[in-house]
Amino acid sequence: MGGGLNMRLQILGCYAATPRFLAPPSGQVLEAGKHLVLIDCGEGTQMQLRRFKVRFSRIQHIFISHLHGDHFFGLPGLIATFRLLGREKPLHIYGPVGIQKAITLLLKIGDSWTDFPLHFHELSSPDSELIFEDATFSARTLPLDHRIYTNGFLFTLSGGERRLIPEAVEKYGIDKAYYRKIKKGEDAVDSSGALIPNARLTEAPRPPKRYAYCSDTAFKPDLAPLIKGVDVLYHESTFLAQEAALARKTKHSTAGEAGRLARMAGVGRLVLGHYSTRYKDLEAFRKEALEYFPTVDLAEEGSVIQW
Repeated sequence: MGGGLNMRLQILGCYAATPRFLAPPSGQVLEAGKHLVLIDCGEGTQMQLRRFKVRFSRIQHIFISHLHGDHFFGLPGLIATFRLLGREKPLHIYGPVGIQKAITLLLKIGDSWTDFPLHFHELSSPDSELIFEDATFSARTLPLDHRIYTNGFLFTLSGGERRLIPEAVEKYGIDKAYYRKIKKGEDAVDSSGALIPNARLTEAPRPPKRYAYCSDTAFKPDLAPLIKGVDVLYHESTFLAQEAALARKTKHSTAGEAGRLARMAGVGRLVLGHYSTRYKDLEAFRKEALEYFPTVDLAEEGSVIQW
């Protein structure tokens, strides 16, 4: 797995609705610095985690977009497995109002209460909101347009601290004891006692890295400002343009609409997924999106994107 100041996305499942052999429903793991988060948890997700050798113990945050089965029916089983494995670390689950009731009811019926702290963060706001943040990593909701209350998520990994300029700290004779404070933006005192501005001693941090996850949703142009310039955008493409009427009826998107949104937002890279299983040739999705946006990847079971 990656780490440090990098992001690494692995697709566990990327198909819509009915699970089929070799067509698992939604699930992803995103590694961002020290964090490893699970995004959606369709049926069979824990089997995919095992298949791709993802360490269960590293998952401390799970983000559920909405309460359709292909996005969260794998969650009760995963929580039960955590218990069987003797998990002790807290687990935080972010999802729509109702997720706590659904999960705890199943645990209660099966007398499977967890031996580890289980924290639910239920979401109901129609606006984008910050739902997690620490010193290096954050998560915001992205309000989507689906048949029930649904959020996408915007994940941001900071670029770290300011970077020391070795030649500068040597030139001014800065004591190493001050390096930590300098990296945090403070000025320093040189060997003669003169104050040296931080700008002479450091370079700006690396730009933050950002990932936007948007599934499930109708074409929603007002998402563009919220995800402007993200490095990678995963956007559902349940249908091709020939089923545009069905996409509108079911509040899903076509591959072309995903390409249009990527262009509007000026993202670095578009990843398509959440395909209807009616289609046999996934390259048709890429071809349609390429009419609007030049850098298009197809999510596939087990595929990895790193940046």
